[in-house]
Amino acid sequence: MSTQLTAGGAEVVVDEANGCRIASLRIDGVELLRQGTKYGAFPMVPWCGRTRDGEFRSGGELHRLPLNAAPHAIHGFGRDAAWKPVRTDRAEAAFTYDLTEPWPWPGRVTQTVELAADSLTLAMGIETYGDSFPAQAGWHPWFRRSLDGGEDVRLAFEPAWQEERGLDHLPTGRRIDPLPGPWDDCFGMPYGVDATLTWPGQLELRVTSRAEWVVVYDEQPEAVCVEPQSGPPNGLNTLPRLVTPVDPLEVATTWSWRRL
Repeated sequence: MSTQLTAGGAEVVVDEANGCRIASLRIDGVELLRQGTKYGAFPMVPWCGRTRDGEFRSGGELHRLPLNAAPHAIHGFGRDAAWKPVRTDRAEAAFTYDLTEPWPWPGRVTQTVELAADSLTLAMGIETYGDSFPAQAGWHPWFRRSLDGGEDVRLAFEPAWQEERGLDHLPTGRRIDPLPGPWDDCFGMPYGVDATLTWPGQLELRVTSRAEWVVVYDEQPEAVCVEPQSGPPNGLNTLPRLVTPVDPLEVATTWSWRRL
C-alpha cells in the first residue's frame, strides 16, 4: 500500500507499509531519491543513527535494543514498521505508528507530509501514553548523486562544528572544526539545519530544519544523504530528550527546490 501526492510538477509516493518512507520524489518527471526498498527517505524514530552496543539508560534502568547494525542498534524501529494512514488529500497526508516492544514504553508517532509545487515539508511528533521516555526523530533521505546522467551533486553547508567520530563510528564527545569529506559524520548547526544540494544545470534543493543536528553520509557512489535530526548519534545516552505527557517531541524539515 502506498499514497501518492501531487502538486504542480511535483509528485511524491509515500510507502506507509514500508516504514512510511518517501519512496519517490519526482520533479517534472525527474526522480531525486535513490530507488529500492531500503532507500528513498525514511523516518528515523524513536532514535537516530547508532546507539552504542544497543544500550541506554533512563532513570538508572538499563535498556537493551536489538543489534540491527552489530555491535550497535541503528535508526530506530519506524523504518521497518507498517504505518497507518489517518488523513490523505491530493497534496497532504498524515500517518501514525504505535511504539511497542522491544521499545520499552508505549507511545505514538505521527508523520505528516505536505507537498507544494516547489517544496516538501515533513513533520514528526512523538507522544507518550504514560511514562516519560527519551527519544529522537529525524529523516534519512538518499538523494541521487547524479540525475539522469548529469553532473554529480554538490553539497554546501556551514556547520558550527563536527562531532569527532571514533573508530566505532560514534561521536567521541569532542567537537572539532569541520573536516573535508567524504563523510559519515554528525555536525552541529545551532541555528538550524540549512544545506543546499546542487545538481549543476539541473536543480537546486535546499534542506532546512529547526533541528540543530545533521548527519551527512556520502561514502557510497550512488547517493548523498543529508539527515536532519533532533539529536546526535548515541544521543539516547549522551543528550537524552525526554518525551513527557505535556511535552511531546516535535521535529520538521522542508525541502525546497528550483530549476536551474
